[in-house]
Amino acid sequence: MKQLIFVTMLALILGQSITVQAQKEPDDIALANDDFENAFYESLLQKGIENYDKAITALQKCLQLQPQNATIYFELGKNYLAQKNYKLAYESFEKATSINPKNKWFWVGMYDVCYETKDYAQAIVIVTKLVEFKKDYEEDLVSLYMNTQQYDKALELINKLNDNVGKSDMRDNYKLQILRDSKYQNVEKDNLIAQIKKFPKEEANYVALIYLYSESNQEEKAIEIAKKLEVEIPTSDWAQVNLFKYYLNHNDGNNAVKSMNLVLASNKIDNKIKHRMLNEFLIFVKDKPEFDKDLEKAISYFDADKDIKVAKEIGKFYHTKKNWDKAIQYYEMHLKTDADDVEIQLLLLQAYTEKAQFDVVAKKSESLTERFPLLPQFYYYAGLANNQLKNFKKAANLLELGMDYLVDDVATEINFNIQLGEAYSGLGDVKKKESYFAKAEKLLKQKK
Repeated sequence: MKQLIFVTMLALILGQSITVQAQKEPDDIALANDDFENAFYESLLQKGIENYDKAITALQKCLQLQPQNATIYFELGKNYLAQKNYKLAYESFEKATSINPKNKWFWVGMYDVCYETKDYAQAIVIVTKLVEFKKDYEEDLVSLYMNTQQYDKALELINKLNDNVGKSDMRDNYKLQILRDSKYQNVEKDNLIAQIKKFPKEEANYVALIYLYSESNQEEKAIEIAKKLEVEIPTSDWAQVNLFKYYLNHNDGNNAVKSMNLVLASNKIDNKIKHRMLNEFLIFVKDKPEFDKDLEKAISYFDADKDIKVAKEIGKFYHTKKNWDKAIQYYEMHLKTDADDVEIQLLLLQAYTEKAQFDVVAKKSESLTERFPLLPQFYYYAGLANNQLKNFKKAANLLELGMDYLVDDVATEINFNIQLGEAYSGLGDVKKKESYFAKAEKLLKQKK
């Protein structure tokens, strides 16, 4: 195979000198050709074993015989490049292109040098020439514009390629990078408007334009595009994302619910967007009980979400608002799927305590002391609830048992002593009552 390559290349090289040698004697031609062949073959042999110095020496001998042979300069360039002698490599490739500018590979050699030396500005000059040979080099041109921060040219070429050959992940990433700078967004908005007119059924263009309008606080224009999208593609879930926000802003809860349900049921919309919508809806319905069932339905869409427990977070939301009924409702909902969530079990007991439902607190906390026998907080709630129910003996027993599991938790220890004081007060044991209250007071002073 190597011999075949050599013969082919040699035929091409020798062909370049036939007209020059036509005026010479046949014997002189044969001798010159033999010397040239031997030197060229030697250069290929030495390059093959990475002995680039000897390969270069052989090629320079070839040049003495044929000083205008572009292929020899090309071979010299490859050897110099292998040695990382970038200056001589570039000069050799450049000489080859000056002799024969129609050979693409000579230009490629110059591009290789520019790329390795990170001379992206000069690479753009070379690749612009290579585009004349093959349009595929426009992809390289995009990257070079990005490397030289010529974002306006990059964006223009990206849009042209997207239109002519379709989108690519690389170009999409470049475009996102460019559009982080607001000064390029107007150009892109104009491009997307033109694309929507040209391809009215292409959903991605609407979505991108809606995003840009939203990012630049042009909410009305974003809604206008969302409505156009809904008209052109009635099944589009993305249109509903922005219409949902529009309906909330205009206090149109019923239509907001319709849009939200379409989005939450969609496989096209990212979960982060769905969570954001649910949070916005939660704030909207905070004081609107007529939407309780709609909120419950919305939460059900997240039952399989392992990353974020939606009912748990909504319970906490209502907890901070001291809406104990709502907090309890969503804590109970969450615990149906995650009964071992200690944090929520404790928050639930606190919510029931705030509502003074001590019979429920007693029943739940006593059950939890059996499931989590080493956690003192459950004994505390059990003792507190039984004190309120006037089951003082039971309260004292539970509290004393729970005290054994307390470790470096002064706040909880204070609460235990207060409840034990209450229990023994109820039992008529004044001495123990005073003892526990005194301990609680001492701990309070130490804590301060």
